[in-house]
Amino acid sequence: MTLPIEILSKAANQARGLAIDAVHKCNSGHLGLPLGSAEVGAALFGSALVHCPEQPRWRNRDRFVLSAGHGSMFLYSWLHLSGYEVSLEDLKSFRQLHSITPGHPEFRETPGVESTTGPLGQGIANAVGMAVAGKMAAARFNTAEHTLFDYRVVCLAGDGCMQEGVALEAMEFAGHQQLDNLILIYDANDVTLDAMADKTQSLNIAARFKAIGWDVQTIDGHDIDAVVKAVKKARRAKSGKPQLIISKTVIGKGIPEVAGTAKGHGEGGAKFADGARAGLGLPADEHFYVSDDVRAYFAEQKKRLVRAANKWQRTYKAWRAANPEKAAELDTSAKAPTAEQLLAAVPVFPADVKHGGTRAAGRDVLQPVAAEMPLLIGGSADLYGSTLNYIAADKDFDASNRTGRNIRFGIREHAMASIANGIAYDGLFRPSVATFLVFADYSRPAMRLAALAKLPVVYIYTHDSIGVGEDGPTHQPVETVSALRLIPGFEVIRPGDAEEVVGAYAAALSRTEGPTLLALSRQAVPLLNEIPAETRRNGVLKGGYVAVRETAPLTHILLASGSELHLAVAAAKELGAGVRVVSMPSMERFNSQPVEYRESVLPSSCTRRVAIEAGVTPLWHRYVGPQGKVIGIDRFGLSAPGPIIFKELGITTEALISAARSL
Repeated sequence: MTLPIEILSKAANQARGLAIDAVHKCNSGHLGLPLGSAEVGAALFGSALVHCPEQPRWRNRDRFVLSAGHGSMFLYSWLHLSGYEVSLEDLKSFRQLHSITPGHPEFRETPGVESTTGPLGQGIANAVGMAVAGKMAAARFNTAEHTLFDYRVVCLAGDGCMQEGVALEAMEFAGHQQLDNLILIYDANDVTLDAMADKTQSLNIAARFKAIGWDVQTIDGHDIDAVVKAVKKARRAKSGKPQLIISKTVIGKGIPEVAGTAKGHGEGGAKFADGARAGLGLPADEHFYVSDDVRAYFAEQKKRLVRAANKWQRTYKAWRAANPEKAAELDTSAKAPTAEQLLAAVPVFPADVKHGGTRAAGRDVLQPVAAEMPLLIGGSADLYGSTLNYIAADKDFDASNRTGRNIRFGIREHAMASIANGIAYDGLFRPSVATFLVFADYSRPAMRLAALAKLPVVYIYTHDSIGVGEDGPTHQPVETVSALRLIPGFEVIRPGDAEEVVGAYAAALSRTEGPTLLALSRQAVPLLNEIPAETRRNGVLKGGYVAVRETAPLTHILLASGSELHLAVAAAKELGAGVRVVSMPSMERFNSQPVEYRESVLPSSCTRRVAIEAGVTPLWHRYVGPQGKVIGIDRFGLSAPGPIIFKELGITTEALISAARSL
């Protein structure tokens, strides 16, 4: 089919008009990219992308990620024109309350939006994760007779994305992993928000990308034919490399007063809307205008896309009939195992087992759990030997083995977490990643977005306290657990022994509506056999539970989490029969329980309460109340052997006993 340049050019100008009208109407938003990359949008959505507006989550669609999420009207306009359930009224409600066209693209909110973007660079890393998932899916499920997965991931990014460190981390990873199903379009308009880009950058982008293993093309981003040809060339490339298309554009094109300047980035050009609309050939008396011939073209394009998707569905049906075992494995992505199923998969630990910390117990729990979940993927930021989360029955994922379940991310904690988000957005595989807990500070922006987008990523972060010891305060995350507990929708589980680790994995991997972090210890902790294994396992699922129940009238409640739980158990033995020990591995889970359950664990009648945790204290005060005490560490740690630091900073059984007796 001959590329209809005239109609696509008209569509590009009308998409510019939609963006101008939406931003002008709400007096808020970013016009630069929607106007500057309008021809890129016409080329992609009018020709080059393989997608299906009637089936937004069709498995073999191309994934389009707008990393430069501030240019959201670019995406909303093209989704509308393509026939997704994004109406003209939705465009008119841009950035308004409860609109499906919010200020930055949000996953789950808008049909056709593949990931929540806005913080720059995140979309690039998300796209890398989707490309990883695509490679895994093709290797696992394609057969000689049936090709189920051969899609591309197309990402549109700008200078701001390219400057963010997470993007470089992810791009280096993509080049090393030879992700040739990834196409990155760089909107190179030489402008950032504050000024012309040469004020803050002088990098040769093409040379950088070639150096890290990418193929590079440079095109005129306003030439629709050139964009289509570049995408087709990238799609057909046999080099085994990810593909960069440098698209030279004029920011804010269509508004002469600001085009090509930093003023074109935001809504500044909206005040010139009337003149711009006239210059674009749009009618003066009709805003949010789309001509009949443009609508007709995209209606026909939609029919072509639907036919392609339906053809794939026939292939999929034949594949299922021919490959029942593969089909059964693919089906596991649609439904996570229950916590009960995961608990049953892990044998009770022998009473005399010796573990080098809950991280080592995590290694032993992970293996049967991974067997139960064939689409569970693991990764580590160059720390498998310390985080102990390697899936032993499998091998590394790399260019020579796309079925591997273990991903070596290198020392790239931020990209690791963002790539994990991309795998989760894709929806087929279940990602889990690992590093030291203190480096959650490096991955936290992606963790926050995982919570915002309700992505079921699991973080297996170890070395969770001053028990790290000699590495000192730089590696002792005294404030980190509490900081992560404050992220809405984010669950932290800090298990106290091996059986609580079983419950932690079951809780995390059965959860599908958000991310979960397991905070695991480096230092050894005892197996608390005085508490039934079933009590410990199921107690974690509720977040907090009665670990040791009083055998006389209740006088005190001792609360603890993680490696401090055994200190509370020991203190209770010394304090007497009226003392209850409550294990609180997850505040978030406990807070979500019915009030009746919470009252049964922490009866309001007992106000003599002491909490202990090797970290900052503020969050514990809600549980001990105004008359209780918290033993913790409201300072940075020390460099010394772990046991000495615990004693020096007062995280001891003796301190707990003294505090309880003082009440």
